[in-house]
Parts: sequence; C-alpha cells; structure tokens
Amino acid sequence: MADLDSPEHEALRIDVGDENGIAVVRLSGDLDMTGVQQARAVIDAALASQPDRVVLDASGLSYMDSSGIAMIVMLTHKAREVQVRNPTPIVRQLIQMTGLSEILHISDENQP
Repeated sequence: MADLDSPEHEALRIDVGDENGIAVVRLSGDLDMTGVQQARAVIDAALASQPDRVVLDASGLSYMDSSGIAMIVMLTHKAREVQVRNPTPIVRQLIQMTGLSEILHISDENQP
C-alpha cells in the first residue's frame, strides 16, 4: 500500500464547469476518502440548481476507492442522469465490478 506522502499519491484536483447548460465535473488525481471530502463540497455547490444531467469527466483519475464509488452513487440521487465521460481503465473496471454500469451512462467522447 502506498504511503500518502509518497510521490505515488496524487492529490485530487476538481474543476466544475458548464457545457450548454450541463454541469461538468472534471476530476484528476486520486479520488479517495480525503479527495471525496474535498469534492463533495464543490460538487454540492455546483449541483445546488438541481440539474437534470451531470457529466463526471474521469479522464484524469489515477485512483478511486470505495469512497469514490459512494460519491458517484450520491450523484445519481442528485441528478436524473449521470454520465461518466472518458473513465480511465481502473475507474471503468470499478464501475463495471460494482454494477454501477447499469445506472450510469459511460462514454468515451468529448461532448456531453
């Protein structure tokens, strides 16, 4: 297991934007317990308007644990449709293994 202070640990970076009225949350780095705490505050503020659709751009995620899965599940309760855009192989595998691929829209595209 990697030490959190080692160069292998990459702090989570969050960018929230809007693409044609759709909330887009871009995550990069590690989505773990610490990162989720940081992300929840930012995402909750971005979703205060209760959008119908949210895009989670996961192209920059290098790691995700069960806390990240729980956060994605939380997103499905805040928006009618959640799309995971360009998930990295590890994120895609976790989504498929947990059965979330049944309720999430997964895309490998650059448009929402």
